[in-house]
Amino acid sequence: MPEAIPPTERTRVVREAHRGAYDRETIYKILDEAYVCHAGFAIDGQPFVIPTLFARVGDAIYFHGSAASRMLRNVGEGISVCVTVTLTDGFVLARSVFNHSMNYRSVVALGKATIVDAPEEKLEALSQPNEKELKATSILRLPLTEVSAKIRSGPVEDDAPDYALPVWAGVIPLALTPGAPIRDERCDPAIRTPAYAAQYRR
Repeated sequence: MPEAIPPTERTRVVREAHRGAYDRETIYKILDEAYVCHAGFAIDGQPFVIPTLFARVGDAIYFHGSAASRMLRNVGEGISVCVTVTLTDGFVLARSVFNHSMNYRSVVALGKATIVDAPEEKLEALSQPNEKELKATSILRLPLTEVSAKIRSGPVEDDAPDYALPVWAGVIPLALTPGAPIRDERCDPAIRTPAYAAQYRR
């Protein structure tokens, strides 16, 4: 498998092209850190963008939902999709409003998602569901064959004359971090909090 994914006319970063990244290591690292993707598709000319949990397994991403959902019914039939993922790393506050920005890492993946029918693959994606849950849940697989990343990092970039302005400028870092687990009120207090919850790390 090549280390880079050749950009297409649809995935090549045009604006701020120097921020584009096409290597699998960068793209997969962003996907593996994120929790939520937005899946975009169109039905009868009406666009929809739906947030959903997802996971990368190998060279594909999997997302799931109710078997009765409009998104999964139609996407499973072969409607083209655009899946996006964004990590926000900081607010970049410049001396002028025009130069305010954000540090971020994002991925855009295009293609056609297919319903996962193989029981073994579906079980792997869902992680130990029961038979009722299997029937009620659809899993879709989108190969990462047409995909790119775009990244902005670093300090403020002001226009030269603005550096003399008596205005604070800098970066406010942002990060998504897990907090302490909150026990369900109907959970037996004698059951210890498991390590995967108490010490959760992405």
